[in-house]
Amino acid sequence: YKIALGGKEGLSIVGQTDYWDSINIQPDTPSTNVKQQYQTVPKNIAVSDFLAQLAPTGFLAPTAAPELPYLLLRRGDGYELRKYPGFVGVETPYMRRDYGFGSLGAFAKGMDPLAPSICKVYNDDNVDDGDGKEKMMMWPLKFAFPGEGTDAPPAPAAAIEKAGSGQWASINIMSQPERIVAIRAFEDAAMGPVVRNADRELRAMLKRDGLE
Repeated sequence: YKIALGGKEGLSIVGQTDYWDSINIQPDTPSTNVKQQYQTVPKNIAVSDFLAQLAPTGFLAPTAAPELPYLLLRRGDGYELRKYPGFVGVETPYMRRDYGFGSLGAFAKGMDPLAPSICKVYNDDNVDDGDGKEKMMMWPLKFAFPGEGTDAPPAPAAAIEKAGSGQWASINIMSQPERIVAIRAFEDAAMGPVVRNADRELRAMLKRDGLE
């Protein structure tokens, strides 16, 4: 804000300068020095960035369930920082995504699971998808509401009763406390090599913006 003497309170706001994380962060500057990191850019860059937000993003498949809520902390150049609440979910190992969806879908019937489906893919370039390490798929079930703290809430009674026994022996309950997550979107099929490449790109972007 730009302020000047005057007005009923003795000071008046006479101007304001907005800084956007997506365009005003200077590469390779420390995040601890805000004045150095955030610099003005030509107006045409700002207009282009704004119009890009309004442009169609192509086909987006509808979500199968309400999404786990989050607080957007930063819309960076090529990524987002989101704060997710603590949540409890169920997870299972899988070889193919349709098998994982089928198992969790049958288990969570009537429990109103949340999107997105969270899949763990190992980011070691020397590890193949079929190299003995199980891939895991997780569905959130419940999350902590504002004012309920940062820990995960208790799991639904039906999930506790079924998980880990009988036909559900491979399904476990997993709790995740509140955390901040860096997100990079990509349009290619979520195969191991594609995910690992996106992971490398995201890490480079975070380092560029002082978020190592």
